[in-house]
Amino acid sequence: MDQHDQLATINKRTGRNMPQAIATGALLVAIILACLAIRIDAFVMLIVLFMILGLWELRIDFATVGLHIPVAALWVCSSATMLATYYAPWHFAAMSIGVMATIVVALPCSTARLSFGTRVPMAVARKLSAADAAIRLESSFNHDDEPPRASRLANVGVTLLTILYLEVLACYLIFPLTFGGHPMAHAIMSVFLPALSDTGGLFFGAAFGRHKLSPRISPKKSYEGLAGSMLFAMAGAFAIFACTYDAPMWASRWWMPVVLGVTVGVVGTYGDLCASMIKRDLGIKDMGHLLKGHGGVLDRVDSILMCAPLIALLLYVSGL
Repeated sequence: MDQHDQLATINKRTGRNMPQAIATGALLVAIILACLAIRIDAFVMLIVLFMILGLWELRIDFATVGLHIPVAALWVCSSATMLATYYAPWHFAAMSIGVMATIVVALPCSTARLSFGTRVPMAVARKLSAADAAIRLESSFNHDDEPPRASRLANVGVTLLTILYLEVLACYLIFPLTFGGHPMAHAIMSVFLPALSDTGGLFFGAAFGRHKLSPRISPKKSYEGLAGSMLFAMAGAFAIFACTYDAPMWASRWWMPVVLGVTVGVVGTYGDLCASMIKRDLGIKDMGHLLKGHGGVLDRVDSILMCAPLIALLLYVSGL
Protein backbone atom coordinates (compact mmCIF):
# COMPACT_ATOMS: atom_id res chain seq x y z
CA MET A 1 0.00 0.00 0.00
CA ASP A 2 1.52 3.35 -1.06
CA GLN A 3 1.45 6.57 0.94
CA HIS A 4 -1.63 7.90 -0.87
CA ASP A 5 -3.63 4.74 -0.11
CA GLN A 6 -2.52 4.81 3.52
CA LEU A 7 -3.67 8.42 3.87
CA ALA A 8 -7.00 7.59 2.23
CA THR A 9 -7.48 4.72 4.68
CA ILE A 10 -6.71 6.97 7.66
CA ASN A 11 -9.10 9.64 6.38
CA LYS A 12 -11.84 7.05 5.96
CA ARG A 13 -11.40 5.58 9.44
CA THR A 14 -11.30 9.00 11.14
CA GLY A 15 -14.04 10.52 9.01
CA ARG A 16 -12.05 13.68 8.19
CA ASN A 17 -9.21 15.03 6.05
CA MET A 18 -6.36 14.47 8.48
CA PRO A 19 -3.69 16.75 6.91
CA GLN A 20 -6.19 19.61 6.86
CA ALA A 21 -7.39 18.77 10.36
CA ILE A 22 -3.85 18.74 11.78
CA ALA A 23 -2.92 22.02 10.09
CA THR A 24 -6.11 23.73 11.28
CA GLY A 25 -5.67 22.35 14.79
CA ALA A 26 -2.08 23.61 14.97
CA LEU A 27 -3.20 27.07 13.84
CA LEU A 28 -5.96 27.18 16.47
CA VAL A 29 -3.51 26.13 19.19
CA ALA A 30 -1.12 28.89 18.11
CA ILE A 31 -3.89 31.51 18.17
CA ILE A 32 -5.10 30.46 21.63
CA LEU A 33 -1.58 30.39 23.10
CA ALA A 34 -0.80 33.77 21.53
CA CYS A 35 -3.91 35.30 23.14
CA LEU A 36 -2.98 33.81 26.52
CA ALA A 37 0.59 35.09 26.17
CA ILE A 38 -0.60 38.60 25.33
CA ARG A 39 -3.20 38.93 28.07
CA ILE A 40 -6.08 36.97 29.59
CA ASP A 41 -8.43 39.66 28.27
CA ALA A 42 -7.41 38.69 24.72
CA PHE A 43 -8.41 35.09 25.46
CA VAL A 44 -11.82 36.31 26.70
CA MET A 45 -12.29 38.28 23.47
CA LEU A 46 -11.36 35.17 21.48
CA ILE A 47 -14.07 33.16 23.25
CA VAL A 48 -16.59 35.90 22.47
CA LEU A 49 -15.52 35.84 18.80
CA PHE A 50 -15.94 32.07 18.61
CA MET A 51 -19.38 32.39 20.22
CA ILE A 52 -20.39 34.97 17.57
CA LEU A 53 -19.24 32.67 14.76
CA GLY A 54 -20.99 29.70 16.38
CA LEU A 55 -24.27 31.62 16.59
CA TRP A 56 -24.08 32.40 12.88
CA GLU A 57 -23.48 28.72 12.10
CA LEU A 58 -26.51 27.73 14.17
CA ARG A 59 -28.58 30.43 12.45
CA ILE A 60 -27.87 28.83 9.06
CA ASP A 61 -28.18 25.24 10.29
CA PHE A 62 -31.58 25.82 11.87
CA ALA A 63 -32.75 27.80 8.85
CA THR A 64 -32.23 24.75 6.62
CA VAL A 65 -35.25 23.17 8.35
CA GLY A 66 -37.25 26.38 8.68
CA LEU A 67 -36.28 27.23 12.27
CA HIS A 68 -35.36 30.80 13.21
CA ILE A 69 -33.17 32.23 15.97
CA PRO A 70 -32.75 36.02 16.43
CA VAL A 71 -29.01 36.03 15.79
CA ALA A 72 -28.50 39.82 16.13
CA ALA A 73 -30.19 39.93 19.56
CA LEU A 74 -28.23 36.86 20.64
CA TRP A 75 -24.94 38.40 19.47
CA VAL A 76 -25.49 41.53 21.55
CA CYS A 77 -26.91 39.89 24.68
CA SER A 78 -24.50 36.93 24.75
CA SER A 79 -21.43 39.13 24.21
CA ALA A 80 -22.55 41.46 27.02
CA THR A 81 -23.17 38.50 29.35
CA MET A 82 -19.78 36.93 28.68
CA LEU A 83 -17.91 40.19 29.14
CA ALA A 84 -19.84 40.91 32.34
CA THR A 85 -18.97 37.44 33.64
CA TYR A 86 -15.29 38.36 33.46
CA TYR A 87 -15.25 42.08 34.27
CA ALA A 88 -18.08 42.47 36.81
CA PRO A 89 -17.12 42.24 40.51
CA TRP A 90 -19.68 39.50 41.19
CA HIS A 91 -18.91 37.13 38.35
CA PHE A 92 -21.47 34.37 38.82
CA ALA A 93 -24.25 36.85 39.64
CA ALA A 94 -23.41 38.84 36.51
CA MET A 95 -23.53 35.66 34.43
CA SER A 96 -26.91 34.65 35.88
CA ILE A 97 -28.45 38.10 35.37
CA GLY A 98 -27.05 38.29 31.83
CA VAL A 99 -28.50 34.90 30.86
CA MET A 100 -31.92 35.85 32.24
CA ALA A 101 -31.77 39.16 30.36
CA THR A 102 -30.90 37.30 27.15
CA ILE A 103 -33.92 35.05 27.61
CA VAL A 104 -36.20 38.05 28.20
CA VAL A 105 -34.92 39.83 25.07
CA ALA A 106 -34.29 36.95 22.66
CA LEU A 107 -37.40 34.80 23.12
CA PRO A 108 -39.87 37.50 22.00
CA CYS A 109 -37.54 38.39 19.11
CA SER A 110 -37.60 34.77 17.95
CA THR A 111 -41.32 35.04 17.20
CA ALA A 112 -40.83 37.90 14.72
CA ARG A 113 -40.46 36.89 11.08
CA LEU A 114 -37.98 39.52 9.92
CA SER A 115 -35.57 39.16 7.03
CA PHE A 116 -32.87 41.60 5.98
CA GLY A 117 -31.06 41.05 2.70
CA THR A 118 -30.28 37.75 1.02
CA ARG A 119 -27.26 36.55 2.99
CA VAL A 120 -29.14 33.98 5.07
CA PRO A 121 -31.21 32.55 2.16
CA MET A 122 -28.05 32.27 0.03
CA ALA A 123 -26.15 30.53 2.83
CA VAL A 124 -29.07 28.14 3.37
CA ALA A 125 -29.21 27.39 -0.36
CA ARG A 126 -25.49 26.58 -0.43
CA LYS A 127 -25.86 24.38 2.65
CA LEU A 128 -28.76 22.44 1.15
CA SER A 129 -27.06 22.05 -2.24
CA ALA A 130 -23.96 20.61 -0.58
CA ALA A 131 -25.90 18.35 1.81
CA ASP A 132 -25.56 14.58 1.50
CA ALA A 133 -28.86 13.11 0.30
CA ALA A 134 -28.55 10.06 2.57
CA ILE A 135 -27.98 12.28 5.61
CA ARG A 136 -30.93 14.51 4.66
CA LEU A 137 -33.18 11.45 4.54
CA GLU A 138 -32.44 10.77 8.22
CA SER A 139 -33.62 14.24 9.23
CA SER A 140 -36.77 14.51 11.33
CA PHE A 141 -37.85 17.48 9.23
CA ASN A 142 -39.30 18.07 5.81
CA HIS A 143 -37.03 16.95 2.96
CA ASP A 144 -38.46 19.25 0.31
CA ASP A 145 -36.20 21.59 -1.62
CA GLU A 146 -37.84 24.54 0.13
CA PRO A 147 -37.31 24.41 3.93
CA PRO A 148 -40.55 24.43 5.96
CA ARG A 149 -41.62 27.37 8.10
CA ALA A 150 -41.64 26.40 11.75
CA SER A 151 -44.20 27.59 14.26
CA ARG A 152 -43.40 30.49 16.56
CA LEU A 153 -43.34 28.13 19.54
CA ALA A 154 -40.72 25.97 17.81
CA ASN A 155 -38.61 29.07 17.21
CA VAL A 156 -38.88 30.00 20.89
CA GLY A 157 -37.77 26.49 21.88
CA VAL A 158 -34.77 26.41 19.56
CA THR A 159 -33.74 29.92 20.71
CA LEU A 160 -33.81 28.78 24.33
CA LEU A 161 -31.72 25.74 23.38
CA THR A 162 -29.21 28.04 21.66
CA ILE A 163 -28.91 30.23 24.76
CA LEU A 164 -28.28 27.22 26.99
CA TYR A 165 -25.90 25.53 24.55
CA LEU A 166 -23.78 28.50 23.53
CA GLU A 167 -24.12 31.43 25.91
CA VAL A 168 -24.36 29.54 29.21
CA LEU A 169 -21.69 26.95 28.41
CA ALA A 170 -19.33 29.57 26.94
CA CYS A 171 -19.66 31.63 30.14
CA TYR A 172 -18.26 28.64 32.03
CA LEU A 173 -15.12 28.91 29.91
CA ILE A 174 -14.69 32.43 31.28
CA PHE A 175 -15.75 31.81 34.89
CA PRO A 176 -12.60 29.79 35.90
CA LEU A 177 -10.46 32.79 34.87
CA THR A 178 -11.93 34.76 37.79
CA PHE A 179 -10.79 32.65 40.75
CA GLY A 180 -7.86 30.62 42.08
CA GLY A 181 -4.98 32.86 41.01
CA HIS A 182 -4.00 30.69 38.03
CA PRO A 183 -6.10 32.00 35.12
CA MET A 184 -3.71 30.75 32.43
CA ALA A 185 -3.68 27.20 33.83
CA HIS A 186 -7.46 27.27 34.16
CA ALA A 187 -7.83 28.49 30.57
CA ILE A 188 -5.50 25.79 29.26
CA MET A 189 -7.39 23.10 31.20
CA SER A 190 -10.78 24.33 29.99
CA VAL A 191 -9.75 24.35 26.32
CA PHE A 192 -6.98 21.81 25.87
CA LEU A 193 -8.14 18.93 28.08
CA PRO A 194 -11.29 18.36 25.96
CA ALA A 195 -9.18 18.88 22.82
CA LEU A 196 -6.69 16.26 24.03
CA SER A 197 -9.61 14.00 24.85
CA ASP A 198 -10.87 14.37 21.26
CA THR A 199 -7.37 13.61 19.94
CA GLY A 200 -7.02 10.51 22.11
CA GLY A 201 -10.44 9.28 21.04
CA LEU A 202 -9.57 9.88 17.38
CA PHE A 203 -6.26 8.00 17.48
CA PHE A 204 -7.39 5.12 19.69
CA GLY A 205 -10.63 4.78 17.74
CA ALA A 206 -8.80 4.69 14.40
CA ALA A 207 -6.15 2.24 15.64
CA PHE A 208 -8.12 -0.07 17.94
CA GLY A 209 -11.81 0.77 17.53
CA ARG A 210 -13.84 -2.41 17.27
CA HIS A 211 -16.78 -2.00 19.66
CA LYS A 212 -19.14 0.80 18.61
CA LEU A 213 -20.31 3.20 21.29
CA SER A 214 -23.41 4.51 19.52
CA PRO A 215 -23.60 3.29 15.90
CA ARG A 216 -26.83 5.11 15.09
CA ILE A 217 -25.75 8.55 16.33
CA SER A 218 -22.02 8.47 15.56
CA PRO A 219 -20.67 5.38 13.75
CA LYS A 220 -17.03 6.43 14.32
CA LYS A 221 -17.26 6.44 18.13
CA SER A 222 -16.04 3.34 19.95
CA TYR A 223 -15.35 2.17 23.49
CA GLU A 224 -11.66 1.95 22.61
CA GLY A 225 -11.80 5.60 21.53
CA LEU A 226 -13.45 6.50 24.84
CA ALA A 227 -10.58 4.84 26.72
CA GLY A 228 -8.10 6.84 24.63
CA SER A 229 -10.02 10.03 25.39
CA MET A 230 -9.73 9.46 29.13
CA LEU A 231 -6.01 8.55 28.95
CA PHE A 232 -5.06 11.60 26.86
CA ALA A 233 -7.09 13.97 29.06
CA MET A 234 -5.54 12.46 32.19
CA ALA A 235 -2.01 12.82 30.80
CA GLY A 236 -2.72 16.42 29.86
CA ALA A 237 -4.08 17.17 33.34
CA PHE A 238 -0.96 15.72 35.00
CA ALA A 239 1.27 17.82 32.70
CA ILE A 240 -0.63 21.05 33.47
CA PHE A 241 -0.61 20.34 37.21
CA ALA A 242 3.14 19.61 37.14
CA CYS A 243 3.83 22.97 35.50
CA THR A 244 1.47 24.98 37.70
CA TYR A 245 1.22 23.82 41.31
CA ASP A 246 3.81 23.32 44.04
CA ALA A 247 4.53 20.20 46.12
CA PRO A 248 2.07 20.91 48.97
CA MET A 249 -0.75 21.38 46.45
CA TRP A 250 0.24 18.13 44.74
CA ALA A 251 0.18 16.31 48.09
CA SER A 252 -3.40 17.39 48.80
CA ARG A 253 -4.78 17.37 45.23
CA TRP A 254 -2.98 14.40 43.64
CA TRP A 255 -6.32 12.86 42.68
CA MET A 256 -7.55 15.84 40.64
CA PRO A 257 -5.76 14.98 37.35
CA VAL A 258 -7.25 11.48 37.51
CA VAL A 259 -10.77 12.79 38.15
CA LEU A 260 -10.40 15.45 35.47
CA GLY A 261 -9.09 12.95 32.92
CA VAL A 262 -11.86 10.41 33.44
CA THR A 263 -14.73 12.90 33.63
CA VAL A 264 -13.51 15.05 30.71
CA GLY A 265 -13.12 11.92 28.59
CA VAL A 266 -16.67 10.77 29.35
CA VAL A 267 -18.38 14.18 29.19
CA GLY A 268 -16.42 15.25 26.11
CA THR A 269 -17.53 12.13 24.27
CA TYR A 270 -21.08 12.79 25.41
CA GLY A 271 -20.79 16.33 24.04
CA ASP A 272 -19.67 14.96 20.67
CA LEU A 273 -22.63 12.58 20.62
CA CYS A 274 -25.07 15.39 21.49
CA ALA A 275 -23.71 17.53 18.64
CA SER A 276 -23.89 14.53 16.27
CA MET A 277 -27.49 13.92 17.30
CA ILE A 278 -28.42 17.55 16.54
CA LYS A 279 -26.70 17.39 13.14
CA ARG A 280 -28.34 14.07 12.29
CA ASP A 281 -31.75 15.43 13.28
CA LEU A 282 -31.20 18.51 11.08
CA GLY A 283 -29.90 16.35 8.22
CA ILE A 284 -26.46 17.98 7.97
CA LYS A 285 -22.92 16.59 8.18
CA ASP A 286 -21.11 19.60 9.69
CA MET A 287 -22.29 22.67 11.57
CA GLY A 288 -20.26 24.92 9.28
CA HIS A 289 -17.23 25.10 7.00
CA LEU A 290 -14.94 27.71 8.56
CA LEU A 291 -12.32 25.27 9.90
CA LYS A 292 -10.78 23.09 7.19
CA GLY A 293 -10.76 19.43 8.20
CA HIS A 294 -13.02 20.09 11.18
CA GLY A 295 -16.18 21.53 9.65
CA GLY A 296 -17.47 24.54 11.57
CA VAL A 297 -16.54 26.28 14.80
CA LEU A 298 -19.15 24.31 16.72
CA ASP A 299 -17.81 21.04 15.31
CA ARG A 300 -14.52 21.86 17.00
CA VAL A 301 -15.80 23.21 20.33
CA ASP A 302 -18.77 20.92 21.09
CA SER A 303 -16.87 18.82 23.65
CA ILE A 304 -15.12 21.93 25.03
CA LEU A 305 -18.47 23.59 25.69
CA MET A 306 -19.97 20.49 27.32
CA CYS A 307 -16.94 20.02 29.59
CA ALA A 308 -16.73 23.68 30.63
CA PRO A 309 -19.20 23.59 33.58
CA LEU A 310 -17.66 20.35 34.87
CA ILE A 311 -14.10 21.69 34.79
CA ALA A 312 -15.16 24.99 36.35
CA LEU A 313 -17.00 23.17 39.15
CA LEU A 314 -14.11 20.80 39.91
CA LEU A 315 -11.59 23.65 39.99
CA TYR A 316 -13.81 25.79 42.21
CA VAL A 317 -14.76 23.04 44.67
CA SER A 318 -11.17 21.80 45.00
CA GLY A 319 -9.89 25.32 45.67
CA LEU A 320 -7.43 25.35 42.75
